[in-house]
Amino acid sequence: MRSDDVYVVGAGMHPFGRHEGVSGLDMAEHAVRAALADAGVSWADVDFAVGGSNVSGKPDSLVSRLGLTGVPFTTVKNGCATGGVALATAVSALQSRRADLVAVVGFDKHERGAFAADPAAYGLGEWYAQTGLMITTQYFAMKTRRYQHEHGVSDLTLARISARAFRNGAEHPMAWRRTTLTEEEVLASAPVNEPLTQYMFCQPSQGAVGLVLARGDRAADLSDRPVRLAAVTQRTRRFGSFEVFSPWLSPQPWHSPSIDAAAAAFEEAGISPAEVQVAQLQDTDSGSEMIHLAETGLCKHGEQEHLLAAGATDFDGTLPVNTDGGCLANGEPVGASGLRQVHEVVRQLQGRAAGVQVPGNPRVGFTHVYGAPGLSACAVLTVDEGAA
Repeated sequence: MRSDDVYVVGAGMHPFGRHEGVSGLDMAEHAVRAALADAGVSWADVDFAVGGSNVSGKPDSLVSRLGLTGVPFTTVKNGCATGGVALATAVSALQSRRADLVAVVGFDKHERGAFAADPAAYGLGEWYAQTGLMITTQYFAMKTRRYQHEHGVSDLTLARISARAFRNGAEHPMAWRRTTLTEEEVLASAPVNEPLTQYMFCQPSQGAVGLVLARGDRAADLSDRPVRLAAVTQRTRRFGSFEVFSPWLSPQPWHSPSIDAAAAAFEEAGISPAEVQVAQLQDTDSGSEMIHLAETGLCKHGEQEHLLAAGATDFDGTLPVNTDGGCLANGEPVGASGLRQVHEVVRQLQGRAAGVQVPGNPRVGFTHVYGAPGLSACAVLTVDEGAA
């Protein structure tokens, strides 16, 4: 265990879903306290903190609840990638030795209904919204249909992704959607934008996740099975990438930021995608997970059809994906979603998953988040050989 390596030594979570009378900051406080308890430390021991929320409060105001210790606190906001960026910020503080023990928190409390966005916030004119292009379900549907056409992936594969997510969510006490659905029920649900139906989309939700990070010279003292952050990377879109809120579509194949972020993460970690034993992928909709499976290098383009039919992405398959139900079963409180992925992979690698547990003592995990208008963040997590 090298002293400059960064480890997750504590993880806590407030259940996802809808919680009347509970504020975003209430959930965030719960998650941070749970993470601190998991690491066996107090807030006074934390010497750097990072928090992310999209709409539900100023994260650094949590110090009034957790303790007025004067701790440096950085707030981040990067859409659906907020959790991934918060994690990267925390890792940088530890690697630069500006801190010894870091707390990370992400939270949000979204009300019912679709997310709304202002085109000006993304550098776009009003014309973009007036033509309906701010409605992201249309974007996801168009990208999915084009991918299906180019790589021969059926609608049934999309339904299989959703059905597996709901199966996993039904077993997880922190998940929102706890009812299983069959592939047939998913396909028969209300159409939103072809080919995507109601149960192929996640929904805005509420929840929070906290993590405690430390360097290798302290990690073993704080956790029986610390999980190493072997790599944490971020990438934005290249010219011509077809991403959310893109004002035009290239007729040529595009190069997604997810491809770049994942490739950089695997290179930095010295691990290949083939070594991943549990993965969390951004599944804003089932089409996004399908595409991200290939963009991150976990399978070849078009191979998703076979993998899903064979059950390879089930928790006991060869490539378990979104073992806590992902966004489809948990919904998406934007600030917390990326950290939920890390929380789940950490618990899987420690052999103490709250829901389904990947068999065989997995040692390599991967997370991927994507935020509009085209920022992707990925992480590779490992458990050291010989860890208890």
